[in-house]
Amino acid sequence: MTIPLWTLLGFAVWTLVLMLFTVGFYRWSRILAGRQAINSFRADDVTGDEWYRRAMRAHANCVENLPVFGAIVVVQHLAGLRGELIDGLCMAVLVARVAQSLVHVYLIQTNTMTLLRFGFYMVQVVCFLWLVVLTAAHFQ
Repeated sequence: MTIPLWTLLGFAVWTLVLMLFTVGFYRWSRILAGRQAINSFRADDVTGDEWYRRAMRAHANCVENLPVFGAIVVVQHLAGLRGELIDGLCMAVLVARVAQSLVHVYLIQTNTMTLLRFGFYMVQVVCFLWLVVLTAAHFQ
């Protein structure tokens, strides 16, 4: 399996891990303790601890960006595109995604932390665009 496919799998696994150990833990601990009903968690009205609300957004960010990264990686794989630059960009996407999520969930969101989180997001966007340009150039 290629590095881009491994990083895509890593992104998917991170999305699941983030959900299970933040949102899932928060919800199931309250349900099993009898503090909340299983049907009390509404996606359109997120209530709860501050870190839980941030975890919900961090998980949603992963879910929103996973298909974008997935489409790019799959098209490059099917086109036979390989190389150190592509590998490096894909690894940067995964590292920046994990870092963005960790900053989002576990650190108080001051202006500095929000800027740091945004920086990690922009690393991903730049890598996505660079990967798209490399793919488009391959088909010229």
